[in-house]
Parts: sequence; structure tokens; C-alpha cells
Amino acid sequence: MTLTLGMITIDTTDAESLARWWAEQTGADITQTNDGWFVVLEGGGLPVMLAFQKVDEPTPGKNRIHLDLSASDLDAEVDRLLTAGASLIGRRGDENFRWVTLADPQGNGFDVAGHA
Repeated sequence: MTLTLGMITIDTTDAESLARWWAEQTGADITQTNDGWFVVLEGGGLPVMLAFQKVDEPTPGKNRIHLDLSASDLDAEVDRLLTAGASLIGRRGDENFRWVTLADPQGNGFDVAGHA
């Protein structure tokens, strides 16, 4: 038997708000809202479902899991994300491979790398 990835779930105190933000960034559609306690995105640039689960308090500390995204124009995409409400954590890499670590509006870290 083999496991397959069906969904990535992010804990948040405001599932609907954070889901809307990620839907705008990925072009995905909100397909389930479940009264705001478990919101699911599908389509757009997502190869699997992305879900946001409402919790009283997110787990403190660094994310143990984060999204690694890619863009054909890294600098333009990072500028767009910053304008949309992301915050810059750091620019990394060298002339051979670059990526930028950002955080979404609720502080969840994610990376965006450039690709040809």
C-alpha cells in the first residue's frame, strides 16, 4: 500500500479569512466552508487541496510543515505577495538557486523559489 498526498491543512484562529487570502494568491476556489471551522481550497495553482482548520490557539513556535511554492518571475511574485499582505522573513540562495521565505497574514511561513 502507498500513501498519496490529498490535502495540506493549516491551523488558524480565522479559517475563512486566511483561506480567502490564500485563494487570492493561488487562484484556487473555496469549495467548502463548514461554518468557518474547516475551509477547503481546490484548483488554481494547487496540485492538492489546501485546508484551514479553526483552532483556539495555533501551536506556538516555528512551523513544522511549510509550503514550498514556485514562480517563473520570483521577484515580481514576491513583490505581489508583499503587497497582498505577506511579510518578508528572508531572501536566500545564490545565483544558481534563489528562494524567498515569507509569512502569510497570520504568520505561517512559506517559501517561494524561482523556476525557468
